[in-house]
Amino acid sequence: MNLSILIPLLNEEESLKELYTWIIKVMQSNNYSYEIIFLDDGSTDKSWSIIEEFAAENPNVKGIRFMKNFGKSQALHAGFAKAKGDVIITMDADLQDSPEEIPGLYNMITTQNFDLVSGWKKKRYDSVVAKNLPSKLFNWAARKTSGVELNDFNCGLKAYKNIVVKNIEVSGEMHRYIPVLAKNAGFGKIGEKIVQHQARKYGETKFGMERFINGFLDLITIWFLSRFGKRPMHLFGAMGSLMFIIGFLLAGYIGVSKLYHMYTNMRYNLVTDNPWFFIALTTMVLGTQLFLAGFLGEIILRTKSNEERYKISSEVNL
Repeated sequence: MNLSILIPLLNEEESLKELYTWIIKVMQSNNYSYEIIFLDDGSTDKSWSIIEEFAAENPNVKGIRFMKNFGKSQALHAGFAKAKGDVIITMDADLQDSPEEIPGLYNMITTQNFDLVSGWKKKRYDSVVAKNLPSKLFNWAARKTSGVELNDFNCGLKAYKNIVVKNIEVSGEMHRYIPVLAKNAGFGKIGEKIVQHQARKYGETKFGMERFINGFLDLITIWFLSRFGKRPMHLFGAMGSLMFIIGFLLAGYIGVSKLYHMYTNMRYNLVTDNPWFFIALTTMVLGTQLFLAGFLGEIILRTKSNEERYKISSEVNL
């Protein structure tokens, strides 16, 4: 099978039929063998009924429906697990991603041997203040932190080799950072393609300004996980040991200094009257706690089990 097209959605009943017709036209004109997997993230409108209609008339259309809204990352995780195509395309359901870009993305994977190709909406039709400027700042920070040189991490239109999606773990709100996850998993050939961005035709965006705040927090998380996720003791243990040693040496100096003053009959104060004593004590306590945090992190990594992060209520053609 050439293509698996994954479409996460939430309450997009107005755009689904137009999107579906558009994708089918592109598939037929290029003679692709394909599957379209709609990932209904707990829609409360008629989206699922429309998907069932598509599936009834076309066996290449498949669907997964969550019991409630679990988030885009969870939807993509479920879709990646089911995808069978040699190339996987992800795109949003709001018609802002053009299906006409699919052949170009597909060719970059198959002929240029990219592991992953991310769309770049160079010309956008969103609000400059509410979306464009925060997005530019966010993408700059993501590039500097991750080392992945992409201009548009937030673009939902991406193409992947099948082996890539089978070897990355998308959780939380990490869908923005799939290229970073892919790089950390060893897939280094990551490309970018300028794609057409279209103004939203129906409904309203499901994302507000809070997504950029969450995005920066997720960026910090993924930076930490990529550096120390498999070896927390290397960070917490090192920091804890250093702080404990500094505190211990400082406390030792305070103690030796008092003993010297006592031995030479010099005037001295109680140890507890010295503010450096409390600084040393606090440093040792914090050092011990950091060391224990690293130790517990190592234990958790060795005993954790993969818990179910979402509940599926319905599937069609799967």
